[in-house]
Amino acid sequence: MIRGSLELKELKTEVIRKSIHFLIALSPSMAAINRPVTVILLMLGTLLYTYMENARLAGMEIPLISSLTNRASRSRDRGHFVLGPVTLGIGSSLALLLYPSPAASIAIYALAFGDGFASLVGKLLGRIRPAFLLGKSLEGSTACFVAVFFAAYQCSYNYKTALVAALSATVVEALPLDDYDNLAIPITVGLAVQFAGLG
Repeated sequence: MIRGSLELKELKTEVIRKSIHFLIALSPSMAAINRPVTVILLMLGTLLYTYMENARLAGMEIPLISSLTNRASRSRDRGHFVLGPVTLGIGSSLALLLYPSPAASIAIYALAFGDGFASLVGKLLGRIRPAFLLGKSLEGSTACFVAVFFAAYQCSYNYKTALVAALSATVVEALPLDDYDNLAIPITVGLAVQFAGLG
């Protein structure tokens, strides 16, 4: 019973975290209107969050932000600076700065949906954990692959581009990078798509 309630609490936390994670998928649409402004907004948002998170750790109560951060924090983050939103903002900004469209869009969608669905499906359904996935579940990795393939195909209408993006995202997502996968996924996927000459 205690284990079940603990797992349910962890799942609720993950749903809150990944709901925030999915919001980064708005960046490509914003960038299509004005890329420099989108990058500036991402950077300002990251800096503002950093300030508010430091204030929260110093004991200052920030309306809405403090309670949301507490609810979205994993057990490993309790009492520590929650790094995920920072790496999420920087990773998306780097994709927009380093890659043209559609590679930048594919990189950000891989971050938002690939990483997001991998985590949710892994927590909810993950049972098969082969050694080559370094502790991640086969179900979560499959969800990552499918989500990125679909998103990349919708951006490029090219099966090879979608396959390269999905494979690179799935490999990076399986690595034990914690919050740094928010940097590694968009950089790697964007680079893979560009290097393959498909973006």
